[in-house]
Amino acid sequence: MVTGFCHRAAVSACSLCVAGLLALTPAAAAAGPRAGEPAPPRPPATTPGPSLLYRSGVQVRPHRGTPAPPEVSALSWLVADSGSGEVLAANDAHRELPPASTLKTLFALTVLPGLPGGQQHTVRYEELADVGEGSSLVGVEEGHTYQVADLWRGVFLSSGNDAVHVLARLNGGWEHTARRMQDKARSLGALDTHVVSPDGYDAPGQVSSAYDLAVFGRAGLHNPDFARYCATAEALFPGDGSSYPIENTNRLLTGEDGVAPYPGLIGIKNGYTSNAGNTLVAAARRGGRTLVVTVLNPQDGGGLTVYEEARALLDWGFAAAGQVDPVGSLDGLRPPSRTPVSAKPVAAAVAPDDEGSDWSGTAVVAGLTGLGAGAVALALRAKGGRSARD
Repeated sequence: MVTGFCHRAAVSACSLCVAGLLALTPAAAAAGPRAGEPAPPRPPATTPGPSLLYRSGVQVRPHRGTPAPPEVSALSWLVADSGSGEVLAANDAHRELPPASTLKTLFALTVLPGLPGGQQHTVRYEELADVGEGSSLVGVEEGHTYQVADLWRGVFLSSGNDAVHVLARLNGGWEHTARRMQDKARSLGALDTHVVSPDGYDAPGQVSSAYDLAVFGRAGLHNPDFARYCATAEALFPGDGSSYPIENTNRLLTGEDGVAPYPGLIGIKNGYTSNAGNTLVAAARRGGRTLVVTVLNPQDGGGLTVYEEARALLDWGFAAAGQVDPVGSLDGLRPPSRTPVSAKPVAAAVAPDDEGSDWSGTAVVAGLTGLGAGAVALALRAKGGRSARD
């Protein structure tokens, strides 16, 4: 329409304009740029509205020649660029599913800023009385005094629901924390999440989605404490008389149980319940780019399938980055008054930028007072692995 209008105006105005327009005819355009002239730039990709991510099935917009995402069995998954927030591909991104302990990402986002890591607290009986049966535990004991930082390591490494209960009490109580988590989710544009139990323990009506959990994971990487805790592979936890080693239950980080550690992995959080199945939010950095992937409840294989499907999606994401147009944005549902997440996560310092690195994620070892990292690893192997599973 615009070209036709200009042509008519030019005909009535001056023959010079007509000559200029003749040079822009479809035939001339099809011939391409003249010799020595650069090719016209590719139009910038536009990020579609959130509706595309609400569609069922795999959503991806590949350029010609770009391989399709791998076929995985998870009920829902998503791959996004942490820096830009662009979603590279997803499958049923907004499907509401029980999150298990991946909900601890939202718990940490909500509670971490208000509790100094050096603060000390003596645990009372009532703080542990309501820990759900069968919960993963780090070994918090009544009457023992802990630093808040110790409790956070118990949350991130051992997925300790006992540590979550104590921290929630310090934050104002269980119900208060659940309400604050709900408010935090809404402020981030995570509209699928309904919080009932802040530790992720199965509860009627408690759900999240691959989209929301990626939002939480991405936001967490911009918090220095969150980023450090989620990347910690091994630590010491205070016990009765002496500390004992704990290890992160994220096998992509530690390489335990026959799962090869993923190069450049940063974290973030894994989970499991009989209702939720295996769930995982992970992030990795390669070639200056950080990707976030969410995998919820794989239907094939055993309990380790979630890691291999996350590995396949991360590999595809790094290979396809720049070769697909985004299908959505992790900022797409954020209230307009909220500032989008900044482009550079602090967690970029946790993993190296070069693809050739042999980074396994196990370089981050915390709480080694009086005991070296090698001794921690030996003690973990002697103990048979981790103190709690998730």
